[in-house]
Amino acid sequence: MISVDEARTKILKDILPVGTEVVALSAAAGRVMAEDALSRRTQPPADMSAMDGFAVKTGDLKSIPMDLKIIGEVPAGGAYDKEVKAGEAVRIFTGAPLPQGTDTIIIQEDTDFSNETVTVKEGAAKGTYVRPAGLDFRQGDVGLTAPRILSPRDIGLLAAMNIPWVTVRRKPKIALLSTGDELVRPGEPIGPNQIISSNSLLVAALIEAAGGEAIDLGIAMDNAESLREKVKDAKSADMLITLGGASVGDHDLIQPVLGKEGLSVDFWRIAMRPGKPLMFGSFSGIPMLGMPGNPVSSMICSYLFLIPALDALRGIIPRRPTRQKALLGHAMKANDQREDYMRATITGEKDGRPVVELFAKQDSSMLSPLSSADCLIVRAPFADALQKGAEVDMIPLTQPYPAV
Repeated sequence: MISVDEARTKILKDILPVGTEVVALSAAAGRVMAEDALSRRTQPPADMSAMDGFAVKTGDLKSIPMDLKIIGEVPAGGAYDKEVKAGEAVRIFTGAPLPQGTDTIIIQEDTDFSNETVTVKEGAAKGTYVRPAGLDFRQGDVGLTAPRILSPRDIGLLAAMNIPWVTVRRKPKIALLSTGDELVRPGEPIGPNQIISSNSLLVAALIEAAGGEAIDLGIAMDNAESLREKVKDAKSADMLITLGGASVGDHDLIQPVLGKEGLSVDFWRIAMRPGKPLMFGSFSGIPMLGMPGNPVSSMICSYLFLIPALDALRGIIPRRPTRQKALLGHAMKANDQREDYMRATITGEKDGRPVVELFAKQDSSMLSPLSSADCLIVRAPFADALQKGAEVDMIPLTQPYPAV
């Protein structure tokens, strides 16, 4: 068996980013920008007023109060195309360009005014309430540097930079193949010895939330012909995920059958719980992960290995699940040789840290505790027994995925 860190390194070692495509800015949120974004305009394009008031010359404000002649007004989106001379002022509104000859704004609250005259009651330094041209960015500036997962804030910036289309990494296509005679889809007729196939939907939801495109290849029966037929469509994907059948039992066919179809196995056992029988290799030139059949194992392996691989395919630095410190709400026995990931719930807080308690049953087939869990408690191999109140590592089960 290899360690979790060694497995992660092996999986990520040779994964290359997928190609690019151009999408409308309105469809770019959450996508990975593949090229630097250069501004197509200067913002603001001219000196602009930041307040409602009067555009004036600071040279006219040597003595206060000062009466100035109002010679016009300029709203946002408009312009005053004459030069303002000494003793004159222009009524101006937020977002309007400063008239030629003016250099400061007197806010409306600091004046008394009529239709023809404004009395300035409070002076102001040059540039007061003026947004100079290019304050935010200038044409040709690199506004965003690739690679970058585009946030809603980034979309706003790109729009202001007058960029309607963005070059992004295409969504990696991740093929999912479930295996086992015992599986049926939700809602289908179910036999007395069968179970619902939940793994593929769980993993597909994680893939979609993390920026990939999940392709469901269906359920392969426990025979070589069915497995070969179902896996054909995986060759057009960027990665293949098999769910179940990756161990060495009589009915575990992934290695013997796909080995004849182009599967080269790098490793297939990891010193972790749950998830020990994880397989990694290459299938017809694309990365392949053979997930355990239990849904909890599949989810934890997805957090640790699949989503980082998906990040690599998207051209960004592979993320690690966020860890933080928590306090045990009960005692815990010593660990064995495998790194353990246990489902837990947050029951309170002490000294600024969450207090966590494990679910009594940690069986990797149980989905109800997984759905109710707030976090995973991580224990190193051969970790000592711990008393109530001891500090432990916790991975919050946030969605779509813990941040870097």
